[in-house]
Amino acid sequence: MKRIIKNGRVIDPANKVDGFFDLLIEKGRISAIEPKGGFAPELYEKSSIIDAENQIVTPGLIDMHVHFREPGFEYKETIESGCRSAAVGGFTTVAVMPNTNPVIDNRSIVEWVNARSRETGSVNVLVIGAITKGLKGEQLSDMADMSEAGVVGFSDDGRPVMDSGVMRRALEYAKMLDLPLIQHSEVLDLTKGGSMNEGFVATELGLKGMPVAAEDIMVARDISLLVPTGGHVHVAHISSGNSVDLVRDAKAKGLKITCEVAPHHFILTDEAVRGYNTDAKMSPPLRTQNDVDRIKQGLADDTIDIIATDHAPHHAMDKATTFDCACFGIVGLETALPLTLNMVREKVLTLNKAIEKLTSRPAEIFKLDRGTLGVGKIADITIFDPDREYIMDNSKLSSLSKNSPFDGWTLKGKATHTLVAGKLVYSEK
Repeated sequence: MKRIIKNGRVIDPANKVDGFFDLLIEKGRISAIEPKGGFAPELYEKSSIIDAENQIVTPGLIDMHVHFREPGFEYKETIESGCRSAAVGGFTTVAVMPNTNPVIDNRSIVEWVNARSRETGSVNVLVIGAITKGLKGEQLSDMADMSEAGVVGFSDDGRPVMDSGVMRRALEYAKMLDLPLIQHSEVLDLTKGGSMNEGFVATELGLKGMPVAAEDIMVARDISLLVPTGGHVHVAHISSGNSVDLVRDAKAKGLKITCEVAPHHFILTDEAVRGYNTDAKMSPPLRTQNDVDRIKQGLADDTIDIIATDHAPHHAMDKATTFDCACFGIVGLETALPLTLNMVREKVLTLNKAIEKLTSRPAEIFKLDRGTLGVGKIADITIFDPDREYIMDNSKLSSLSKNSPFDGWTLKGKATHTLVAGKLVYSEK
């Protein structure tokens, strides 16, 4: 059946569209766009209608950094539950990281995840393959084979590639495959035993800190390796103001480097750890207000290309322990949109730019046929109410895990409908 989304403010940064339009969806694709009320009356009568009055209609949101834990850790999250959480948050496409069990370091596991996603997933699931076998940082994975199986990039996420020689060879191979390396930037020698940002708060709480230099040094090393290799490094979940400066300078020199930031790194500081709040424990850790301010500047001037959640679900027992022993990571798919809209209200980003960082820009970096509402394109669409206020309640999250530091917060902005290839996979009504 034909479907029409009517009366909404359509924002499509890829096509520089911002206005009131109606969209016609047929056979999973956008078949026509007309000004509000512009279709023939009989077409409205014969179509399934979504009334987006007072709402924003955008390309489906894209998150290029999630952990769905399957295979191996299904008690934390599954592909099915992760997709459900994504749909509630307005995301139509996600990319899963390879730190599963077994690790996604060969073609057979990539194909298994792809098949499992088709079987149980409600949104598009892309796969990021491991850079090294077993995430050990020693021997390169079967990168070409995984590329043929459809991976969109490579990462040892959570375990940075410490060996510079291995990283150089990985950049050379990835360049031949025209795929990016996604680096968790951390010098492990400097962070060993640490559980939060090194600084005043850590000292006051008696916790071993993780110095910001650990991130900065790794970002600087990888930038240096871009010169001889011509490869593409994508810096994951940047948290350091110094690292933002390094990326800005590298871009000015014409090097192929992109980066992402997670909402918690532009919303929270290490002050959130007070009370030994394990839901505020993540890697990289929450930094200082100075870092947050410089990250916001990086968002404003496009040094930071995209916003990604680093959705990292953990079972309650993984967090209900001492701070030192608790697992790193928080869930983020269902809070990313309202937290990003905070940057619009603070005038760090325009609404169009915020949507771009969640749609067309990740699609461009990772060469995806998504992120636009152009006629003929796949109808992945998000509709959200930018003014909807609600109290965040961890117990009501669609993820299997509930580890969010935003429990009890008043959030503003909520997805009301999520469509994947024209199919309604989430509606609040």
